[in-house]
Amino acid sequence: MTEDIFLQTLHPTTHDLGGFKVHRTLPHRERTMVGPFIFFDQMGPAHLATGSGIDVRPHPHVNLATVTYLFAGAIEHRDSLGTFARIEPGAVNLMTAGRGIAHSERSPGDERARGPELSGIQTWLALPTAKEEIDPAFEHVAKDRLPLVGSGAAQARVVMGSLWGASSPVTCHSETIYADIQLGAGGSMPIDPEAEERALYVAEGEASLDGLRLEPAVLYVLRPGTRATLRSGTGAHVMLCGGAPLDGPRHVWWNFVSSRRDRIQQAKEDWRAGKFTLPPDDHDEYIPLPEARPLTVSYP
Repeated sequence: MTEDIFLQTLHPTTHDLGGFKVHRTLPHRERTMVGPFIFFDQMGPAHLATGSGIDVRPHPHVNLATVTYLFAGAIEHRDSLGTFARIEPGAVNLMTAGRGIAHSERSPGDERARGPELSGIQTWLALPTAKEEIDPAFEHVAKDRLPLVGSGAAQARVVMGSLWGASSPVTCHSETIYADIQLGAGGSMPIDPEAEERALYVAEGEASLDGLRLEPAVLYVLRPGTRATLRSGTGAHVMLCGGAPLDGPRHVWWNFVSSRRDRIQQAKEDWRAGKFTLPPDDHDEYIPLPEARPLTVSYP
């Protein structure tokens, strides 16, 4: 029965970053992408010490888009376009790197003062070949602009794309679906084949798909065409992601994604040479290019 529903089961690589853990399921040695999703990280949940916070110093990206979606806490985003944005739970930050962008992510001062919470999902979307070198852009979409479907013990927020008859206003560079499903005790939600490639991820709680238990922090890739019902006896927080297969393989090295290895090499040289613009209000420090081949995000 399991083989009829799941194409692959991707267990995470977990990193303890001191005070909180990150569970990474994409890229994976068994699979690089689900639709355009080429990076899938769960941050936390964690409650950091008073006066502390996260400080992801300025770093570069090319040929991808990042999607930040929080369950708890807040993050301040700054980028080389001059953008400053504070993201809070239920809202979306979409940053399109295109031909190149640098950004930082830090805990706000008011969060640090009371001991920041941190919980959410950060994903990267590979761009279609024809859009890899588009101009960089940033888009913040507030929680109240994202459609909420369902009621009672089963609700889903459509983060990207169209699902259950509702469409998100967030820009999609290729066919993409992304949803935040909240199930209360006894809640259920249909999972229909809106996209060729789809995966489910239990971020919190317990859930099952047509009676098959889903482990937390594991990415379950569904077989194309599968129709099933997601259920929870005691409550769960589940992410659904996917879309159309991208137009060819992608290479990943550190923070760079591209259809061409030579483009990644150029991005490495440009960052090392200081050719990326840093955020104008966060430029006193940055993350240097790794001297050795990074292991956590590096797959052919």
